[in-house]
Amino acid sequence: MPLRIDDTFRDALRNQNGKAGRPLAGMWVCSGSPLVAELCAGSGLDWLLVDAEHSPNGLESILAQLQAIHGYPVHTLVRPPVNDTVVIKQYLDLGVQNLLIPMVNSSAEAEAAVAATRYPPHGVRGVGSALARAARWNRVPDYLARASETISVTVQIESTAAVDAVEDILKVDGVDAVFIGPSDLAASMGLLGQQEHPEVRAAVEHCLTAARKAGKPAGVNAFNPDTARHYLDNGANFILVGADVSLLARGSEALAAQYIKPSDGEAPASY
Repeated sequence: MPLRIDDTFRDALRNQNGKAGRPLAGMWVCSGSPLVAELCAGSGLDWLLVDAEHSPNGLESILAQLQAIHGYPVHTLVRPPVNDTVVIKQYLDLGVQNLLIPMVNSSAEAEAAVAATRYPPHGVRGVGSALARAARWNRVPDYLARASETISVTVQIESTAAVDAVEDILKVDGVDAVFIGPSDLAASMGLLGQQEHPEVRAAVEHCLTAARKAGKPAGVNAFNPDTARHYLDNGANFILVGADVSLLARGSEALAAQYIKPSDGEAPASY
C-alpha cells in the first residue's frame, strides 16, 4: 500500500490556491456517533473536527468515526483532551493524521506537542507500527522513516499567555498552523461568555496578523456568521462555523417552537 502523504490538513492549507484561493470551512463533530460523522463528511465542507476534549469520545469511538469518514473527500482533524505524549501516541496509532492540540500556552508546550508526533531521535513517539492502523499493520513501506510526512500539527491559542507567546509558538518547527479559540480566550481575559467583546476580537486579530507575518496558516472558531466573515476578511485561512450537536439542538428547538405553543405565556422548557 503506498504511503499517502498528499492528504494531510497541512497540505490542504498549502494548496488553498487549488480551491480558488478561498479559506477552508469546517464544523465540529461532537456527538461521538460514527453515523453523524458520516453525515457531516458528506456535507461538502472542507474539514471536520472530531473533538475529544469536551465531547464523549474515547479511542474506540474515534476509530469508528475515522473509518466512517474515510470514504469522503473531507479532511479530518481530531482534538485530544490534553497535550499529552501518551494520548497523542494512541491517537496517531489509530490513524489520526491531523491533530489539533488544545491549550498550548508557550513555545515549550508547542515543542512538546510536536515531539509527541515524531519518532526518535527527532521526538518521543513510542514505536508500535506493527500493531497500528496508522502503518496499516506494517503494510506501509518505510512508515517509520516517513511517518512525520503523514501528520500535521495545529495548536490552539486560547489564553492570554498563548496570545502573548504566539510569535514564539509560530516559530516552532513542526507547528503547521495555529487555531484560535475565542471562548476560552475570553474566559482567560476575565470576559467569560463574551467572545464577541472588542478586546477578544482584537486579540484574535493580533494572532491572525502574527501568523500571516510568520508565513503560517491560522484558523478561528466563529459560529456567528458576521464574526466569521470578519475574521476571514482579516486573514483567517480556515474556520469552524458550526457543530453537529448545536445544529441538532437548534433545529429540534425550532420544530418545538413551530408546533408546540406555550401555555399560559410560558416558554418551552428547552428555551
